[in-house]
Amino acid sequence: MLNALALLASYARASFKGQLAYPGSTILLGLGQFLTNIIDVLAIWLLYDRFGAVKGWAIGEIALFFGLVNISFTIADFISRGFDVFGTDFVRTGAFDRILLRPRSATLQLIGYEFRLTRFGRLLQGIVLIVIATTTLPLHWTAQNIALAAWTVSGAVALFFGLLVLQAVLAFWTVESLEAVNALTYGGIQAAQYPMSLYPDWFRDFLTYVVPLACVAYFPVLVILGRPDPAGAPGWLLPLTPAAGFAFLAASFVAWRVGVGKYTSTGS
Repeated sequence: MLNALALLASYARASFKGQLAYPGSTILLGLGQFLTNIIDVLAIWLLYDRFGAVKGWAIGEIALFFGLVNISFTIADFISRGFDVFGTDFVRTGAFDRILLRPRSATLQLIGYEFRLTRFGRLLQGIVLIVIATTTLPLHWTAQNIALAAWTVSGAVALFFGLLVLQAVLAFWTVESLEAVNALTYGGIQAAQYPMSLYPDWFRDFLTYVVPLACVAYFPVLVILGRPDPAGAPGWLLPLTPAAGFAFLAASFVAWRVGVGKYTSTGS
């Protein structure tokens, strides 16, 4: 375990050194991410400024959803770049052959493929939104709520990581037409940024029982906000639901092992 962490630290140092060779580019790309994503927030703010609360949800509560989801996805994206580009950069080019020949797990090497510092823009956005939510709501960050927020983020990171692993698994059979998975990852981010009660029943059920985004981005946030679930989920269950993200990640790695077992070398 310690050797694996030391190797990841070496990967990170090499990645950071390469990116910081051009610090201006890294900073501008990060700020570009911040400004691009903040446009979505401004659109929501304008909507609320014009019409007020939507189905009983205030703008500060939406900001809390936005903030936690963006922080979670930023962390998942930061550690999963190798899985995100697996089809194009590893399977199509035959580079995965070299990964399998090295005396380290393929998962460890793909996690350490690249740690992109430019992701700080989206992380900064999430932090700003949580600050806005804190200042506009009667929100008290007790030790219990801080722990629950950390637990929520960890479950969401696991879920988003699992979705990117599944995207990589599909690349064992095709390196094209992965838009369906993108709809779950990037589309899932958009969906998770809003309360599930705003969606139709069938869509809410899909995001709860199939891709459990509601479990890692909605139910525990209800507890932080001190609100019951409008659909009637028991209160004792809500803080436990982020565990679904870890279950989803475990299932994704089962599928990953199946994919690796089916992989055929390019012969290059």
